[in-house]
Amino acid sequence: QVQLVESGGGSVQAGGSLALSCEIDGRTFGSPYTMGWFRQAPGKEREFVAATNWAGRKRYLDSVEGRFTISRDNGENAVHLQMTSLKPEDTAVYYCVAATPGTLPIEAREYKSWGQGTQVTVSS
Repeated sequence: QVQLVESGGGSVQAGGSLALSCEIDGRTFGSPYTMGWFRQAPGKEREFVAATNWAGRKRYLDSVEGRFTISRDNGENAVHLQMTSLKPEDTAVYYCVAATPGTLPIEAREYKSWGQGTQVTVSS
C-alpha cells in the first residue's frame, strides 16, 4: 500500500491529446511497483487501461492500444499516460494504481494502491 497522487486530466475535443501523471507520495527514490491506470465511466464497470512493470513490460486495453502510451522511468517514482486521438468513449474518471512488484495484472483486485482519480472528458 502506497499513496498515489494523480495530476492532469481535463476536457478536450475528440481527436485531441491529454497527458496524465502519477507519483508515489513522499518518495523521491525509484520504486519497483507495477504501476498503471484504470478508468470508470458513468454506468460502466471499472476497466483496466494500461500498466507497466519495473522491467518495462507493458499491457494495454485493446481499445486504447496504439492511441495511449504508458511510460515510466525507473529512476523516478512516477508513471505517465500519454493519450492521443481521444474519443468521447474515453470519457471517464482515471485512477492511478500500483501492484506487487514483478506482476502485470489486469484485475482490479490485484492493485492494492489507488489514487483519488482524475476526470477526463472528451467532447465530440
